[in-house]
Amino acid sequence: MEIRPARDDDFSAITAITNHYIVTSAVHFAYEPLAEAALRAQWHGYRERFPWFVIEDAGQVVGFAKAGTWRDRAAYAWTAETGVYLADGARGRGLGGASTSPCSTSSWPAASAPRSRDHAAQRSERRAPPRARFEPVGTFRDAGWKLGAWRDVGFWQKRFATDAAGPTVALPDRSSRHDESVGQDAK
Repeated sequence: MEIRPARDDDFSAITAITNHYIVTSAVHFAYEPLAEAALRAQWHGYRERFPWFVIEDAGQVVGFAKAGTWRDRAAYAWTAETGVYLADGARGRGLGGASTSPCSTSSWPAASAPRSRDHAAQRSERRAPPRARFEPVGTFRDAGWKLGAWRDVGFWQKRFATDAAGPTVALPDRSSRHDESVGQDAK
């Protein structure tokens, strides 16, 4: 097994893995399969700041770990949302927990891992792998409707480092982005 940064040529496998969860489970809340170009564009938009890794086994991509923006408000800039998706045949082998290790060296003070709950396929995944060191921090009840039922979303958090003095890492320039929070209450 090898964990390495994602490349453009990985997106056929990444798309197939993602679409498996969209079509067969409540793990992913999209209703329609995603196009390879859409996932690649998402990665291109995030990759300078947020890592995406693939899990390769015997030369085949069998999973991926991704990170992205938690919320699009300035104060959330130091928190990332993470996700790990494994090919159906790769589950239960410890690959998901191993794939969170590269994110442990990130410059964010925290990462979140929202997870859909109440689906039979999720029973073994309702807790974060011990080596990932994510802790449960809350649940949104009836957060989404998928596959004929309301689904809860559990939130897990991994804190890396915070300091009362504030962030110690400069972020990319956000001046070109519209901050939706101007004139609105923060979420």
